[in-house]
Amino acid sequence: MRSHLLNDTTAESYRRSVTEGVERVADKLATTRRPFTGVTPAELAPVIDAVDLDRPLGDSSAALDELESVYLRDAVYFHHPRYLGHLNCPVVIPAVLGEAVLSAVNSSLDTWDQSAGGTLIERKLIDWTTGRIGLGPAADGVFTSGGTQSNLQAMLLAREEAKTTDLSRLRIFSSECSHFSVQKSATLLGLGADAVISIPVDRNKRMQSVVLAAELEACRAEGLVPMAIVATAGTTDFGSIDPLPEVAALAEEYGAWMHVDAAYGCGLLASLTRRHLLDGIERADSVTVDYHKSFFQPVSSSALLVRDGATLRHATYHADYLNPRQTGDMGAPPTPEGRWGKIPNQVDKSLQTTRRFDALKLWMTLRVMGADGVGELFDEVCDLAREGFELLAADPRYDVVVAPQLSTLVYRYIPEAVTSPAEIDRANLYARKALFASGEAVVAGTKVDGRQYLKFTLLNPETTAADIAAVLDLIAGHAEQYLGETLVHA
Repeated sequence: MRSHLLNDTTAESYRRSVTEGVERVADKLATTRRPFTGVTPAELAPVIDAVDLDRPLGDSSAALDELESVYLRDAVYFHHPRYLGHLNCPVVIPAVLGEAVLSAVNSSLDTWDQSAGGTLIERKLIDWTTGRIGLGPAADGVFTSGGTQSNLQAMLLAREEAKTTDLSRLRIFSSECSHFSVQKSATLLGLGADAVISIPVDRNKRMQSVVLAAELEACRAEGLVPMAIVATAGTTDFGSIDPLPEVAALAEEYGAWMHVDAAYGCGLLASLTRRHLLDGIERADSVTVDYHKSFFQPVSSSALLVRDGATLRHATYHADYLNPRQTGDMGAPPTPEGRWGKIPNQVDKSLQTTRRFDALKLWMTLRVMGADGVGELFDEVCDLAREGFELLAADPRYDVVVAPQLSTLVYRYIPEAVTSPAEIDRANLYARKALFASGEAVVAGTKVDGRQYLKFTLLNPETTAADIAAVLDLIAGHAEQYLGETLVHA
């Protein structure tokens, strides 16, 4: 079995196996004609259930043959221009190259003695991102598994900075369109979901700062503590960006921690034309970014950035075997500025211990494409969303909710002869499911004011306005089929 270990004696076997795997994936990418096959759980589950994990196949070629039937054939392919569903992006090749390298070397980014250069690369990228945000010279951060973890850690820091032992008094303010991880974080941190005060949004789906101000004042009047305000820069459903300057001013006035969830909107940091949409983010105490959304990185690649690196101490625990206190001044020699005088252990900043070198993917992307290259791609999908909005606004079959700030469109099929809102809900829900089952395209769904809507999340620069128009025709066809069958049965 030692022949399967990756080392100096198996380097050639590694090269052959990985090359074969890459070739198979490349063939799938080159020949895939739709984003999904339409396979159902009932069809695929028996295929996977039939695999006996206690009877190995013996070689990677046979395993790849089997993988075709259990995964590759029926995977949902985000690179296809008619995948318009969730916040899943096609990925750039330099990042995939980085993924291959980091998986093989298998560095763990918790301590210097497990990662060395990887630690410094991650820190360099953190500095680069905080510089783009404008958080200042004391800023710091750490890579995370995703936006949910980043938001959780931000709320942990906010809780500790609130400096009260009576958790029942703490309150978090976020818009009604903010990510569910805000409520989840409150629960995990012992505050309870009721500690989150939901602020209504305006017609553009942005937090109403006037209402926020009133709620903050009421909070103070009741003797409660405004622990944090979570502003969203790119809501999951609408791509809307809360009024960051106004939120920042209120956070300062009421002594609340300001967190910006820019998991989606972080691509604006590289945009050549839309960076101004993030004005005010530089005043945040913490920021979530998901490079695996609008920087076109493979999952996972996220980070939490903070204005004051000292606040990351709230996630620090010491273990004698890993990062003992007493050896903190030993290790890498200091630079002329003295910056690396202490061992740079990233575990001191992170909720995780063992952690992948996900930063390498972004590093390779920036070294090959540059930030402008990433920004151009994100600008393209934002431009496409504007075209899609115009198509929807001009199409009498559809009601579109709001003009996009980023690359998301929420809309609803409205049949000419049906007036029942509940029946229209069912027609839209059916159309989405039927479209997915056909494999021709993938769209998402959500609810607006309790009614069923559909959603395009546009993150593929290869998608065109013609693709959007074609998918709208497919949706209308499925909805009309459903309504026609309903009338026949009635």
